[in-house]
Amino acid sequence: MTVADSIRRKLTEALQPSRLIVEDESHRHAGHAGARPEGETHFRVTMVASAFAGMSRIDRQRRVHQLLAEELKGPVHALALSLKSPEEAA
Repeated sequence: MTVADSIRRKLTEALQPSRLIVEDESHRHAGHAGARPEGETHFRVTMVASAFAGMSRIDRQRRVHQLLAEELKGPVHALALSLKSPEEAA
């Protein structure tokens, strides 16, 4: 399983998003700190989930970081997040 697949699976199981995009942007960071030649170090996640309703931006990010703690300790060097509730995404 790729890192992107693991991220997608964990977020889907925990938050049941109506929209989830996991982009591997590692190629844009080649030669930068934390980059590995094989990639899968820099990701952008765009997600819309009802679970985010009523949560602050910081609380949403904390929740995602908790869910992806294993990846953030290991292969993932950078994680850009865009997290919205369905009402905000409309």
